[in-house]
Amino acid sequence: MSTEPPPPSLTERRKAATQLDIAHAAAELFATRGPEATTAEEIARRAGVSLRTFYRYFRSKQDAVGPLLTVGADQWRALLAETPPGTALGPALRGAVEQSLATPDPQATEALLRTRGLLRAAAEDPALRAVWYRVNQESEELLVPVIARLTDGRRDPLDVRLVAAAATDAIRIALEIWSGTEAATEGPGSPADLAVRCLRRLLGGSATAEDEDDAAQQH
Repeated sequence: MSTEPPPPSLTERRKAATQLDIAHAAAELFATRGPEATTAEEIARRAGVSLRTFYRYFRSKQDAVGPLLTVGADQWRALLAETPPGTALGPALRGAVEQSLATPDPQATEALLRTRGLLRAAAEDPALRAVWYRVNQESEELLVPVIARLTDGRRDPLDVRLVAAAATDAIRIALEIWSGTEAATEGPGSPADLAVRCLRRLLGGSATAEDEDDAAQQH
């Protein structure tokens, strides 16, 4: 019997699309005007929905950007989920980080620049920062079973939790540092470059070391 969840219904897809439209509108206004100068009414108007529809999906104007921030986290987990169990953990994590933060097309570049705008706005808005931290916390929790599957039972639950936390924080810290600079989306100082550096330091070489131990035992 398949354990995969059923595909979303048409209603669910429409709901997700509306939420993302609202998130895009909120992100644009926050980046250009700041959260304090932006109202929920203005976000709804920019998204082409009623204020009632806005509050059907979101409790506050800051909450509206949640779906947009979640997209990147979902992509990162999906890349790891596609990796065969037993794959060396260090290279798998680095590869997923680099791929999820790559900008091979204008859309990917725009998405990263939008995130930079949001993080800059969040620096002056505690409620918006809270949304950012919540999205990262939820991503970390969802990453735990992905890491457990990837390690194929070779690591204890504590180690799996620590790796999931380190991987999530590597991307979070990289994006936060990058948002405070004018560095490009690729090359030195880019999100991918910073995230890989963060990952290596946060893991302290443990992932690579255990990968090498496993390889040695197989020979």
